[in-house]
Amino acid sequence: MLFDDTYKTISKSAEGIFKDKGSKFIAYAFPIRKEDDLKERLNAIKSEHSKARHHCWAIRLGPDRSVFRFNDDGEPSGTAGRPILNCMLSADVTDLAIVVVRYFGGTLLGVPGLINAYKQSAQDALENAEIVEKTLNDTYVLRFDYIVMNEVMRVIKDEDLQILSNDYDTSCVLKLQIRKGLLNRVLEKFEKINGLSHEFIPASL
Repeated sequence: MLFDDTYKTISKSAEGIFKDKGSKFIAYAFPIRKEDDLKERLNAIKSEHSKARHHCWAIRLGPDRSVFRFNDDGEPSGTAGRPILNCMLSADVTDLAIVVVRYFGGTLLGVPGLINAYKQSAQDALENAEIVEKTLNDTYVLRFDYIVMNEVMRVIKDEDLQILSNDYDTSCVLKLQIRKGLLNRVLEKFEKINGLSHEFIPASL
């Protein structure tokens, strides 16, 4: 394959914790697909931990890992959101958010102490999470006559393609996902089948 068509994310929510000089840092890591997904979870965490002094967070989005945001929520600039994000960068994960709740223990930790605490709690959550690898896929619709069904299904089986939906009425219509890195090879195989047409379906549809 000429380019990397995989990315890593977490399969479900996970938690982590770190304590230092009486302060407690509770980290919540959870998968998200868009920035708006954070708001609801962040509000729920704030409600659950209404007495906590800070609710700092970072997100990283997109298979190309190009979108990221972070928030120090009142902590000194660069001591909370950035260290949380750095944990995501180190683990090379995307499509997730990590929120770290801090209960102040009465003793100031200083800038290095805060950076370490937010980093350690976020890292603990990621270590407790199940990290999974996903592939970048394109969606295609195939149309073909029933007579070539066996040929079509052979390609699908050989290339381990995922069928999203099917309709075997008067003619056959299959909607399936093809991994980007295999696209040219798979479409070439389909093009050799008589009477088969294929159509790319944009992700927004």
